[in-house]
Order: sequence, then C-alpha cells, then structure tokens
Amino acid sequence: MREFGRGIRMLFAGFGWWGRRPGVMALGLVPAALVGIVLVGLLITLAAFLPGLADATTPFADSWPPALSSAFRIAVGTAFFAGALFLCAITFTALTLMVGEPFYDRVWRSVENGLGGSVPDQPYGFWRAAGDGARLIARGILVALLAGLLGLIPVVGAVAGTVVGTLLTGWLLADELCSRALTARGLDRAARRTLLRAHRGRALGFGVATQLCFLVPLGAVAVMPAAVAGSTMLARALVGESDGLARPVDPSVTSVELSRDRPADPRSAAR
Repeated sequence: MREFGRGIRMLFAGFGWWGRRPGVMALGLVPAALVGIVLVGLLITLAAFLPGLADATTPFADSWPPALSSAFRIAVGTAFFAGALFLCAITFTALTLMVGEPFYDRVWRSVENGLGGSVPDQPYGFWRAAGDGARLIARGILVALLAGLLGLIPVVGAVAGTVVGTLLTGWLLADELCSRALTARGLDRAARRTLLRAHRGRALGFGVATQLCFLVPLGAVAVMPAAVAGSTMLARALVGESDGLARPVDPSVTSVELSRDRPADPRSAAR
C-alpha cells in the first residue's frame, strides 16, 4: 500500500508542474480538449441508443416476466456503458498522445530538464507513439469486454466489473504514459513491462489515480498534462535516477551559484 500511495503522489506531483511551467502545461490541454470533445460526443450518442441496443442484444428476454426482463436489460445496458467508459479512457490516452506528440514532448523535456541531469536522447517520434497507441487501444478493448462481462454477474457484477476494469485500465495507462521516458532511456517494450511489474504497486497507484481522474467530467482534459509530467517522474524513479519527487532544478541558477550552496569540503575546513 505504501508503494501504491507513492504512485498516487506522482500524479499530484505532476499537477505541481503547473506552477513551474504553466505555459508548457497549458499547451498540453489543446490535444486533450480536441480528443475529449469527440469521445464525449460518442458517449452521449451511445447513451441515447443504449435502451435499443440492450433490447436488440437480448431478444431471448422477450418471453421473460416483464420485471425480470427489464432488470436484466438494465444490467446489460449498464455493462455496455461501463465497458465504453473504460475503453474511452484507454482510447483517450492513446489518441491524445498521438495527436499531441509535439506538445507532450515539450512537457516531458521540461520535467527532465527541471529535475536535473541530461535529457535522454533515444528517439521516440510520431510513428512509435502511433504503434504504442494502437496496441494500447487493442488491449483496452479486451479490458472493456472483460469489465462488461463481469458486469452481467448478478448482484456483485457491477462492483466486480468496476474494480477489475479500473485496476486493469490503470495498469495500461501507467504503461503507456511511462513509455516515452523509458523508451528515451533505451528500454524496449518488454523491458518497460518487466520494470513496471517489478514496481507493480507504484505503477498501479499512478495509473488508477489517473483513471479515476479521467472519469470526472472534463477531468481527462485537465489531468492529461499532469499525467505526462507525473509519468516522467515515475519513470525516473523506476530506473533509480531519483525518488521521482525531488525538488526541481531552477535552470536560471548557474553552476557557480550551485557550487556556493554545496557544503564545504571537510578537508579544506581542517586546513
């Protein structure tokens, strides 16, 4: 649970980047808003056609008693919509990172520069982002189907589907959001997932917190820049470069000024 909590703190630390690089973070709202508008429109359309969709997919329930038939179709409709929500969270992340590649590249670099050290230079680029996004959407469809099927279980289905869907979606979000910073450090897809599995609690904490924020109205748009910043800190922590929550380095401070802040060499003091 401590590691899970540290993962949540990584996301909140990403929000803190608004106070340090507001201009760069604001740019990250543009692609998130565009993709968010499209997906919200699709969800509204689905909600409008949901009763008819539930009826069309359960013709066998026509002969059931009306109360039982209505209850079952409401459960089916709820499962459909829950699965759509999880799929939208995954699709939103994948599409936003693809559309906003230049914007989020600036967010990522600002965090890397701000936390000190050299910025990793392994190429990422649009086509790698597109490939990762396509794989993420495919995995997201499987999660949505699983959450929808669990939602059909009587009594406990809604809770089980929500919990399992949130955990799995959170894991996928953590994987995708960390991909840029880890790929830039020379880690391929298999190595990235091995690293995340070794720190499962922290990755889940970050991903689940991000997923829950996405479910808040307009939350996905507002959270996306912070999620990119937080995932960069998470990636740095996972590879041991920092604890991920270190105080950022002010680029206006020169090396001379920094040297003044260092404690004196004990041997010099002795002389």
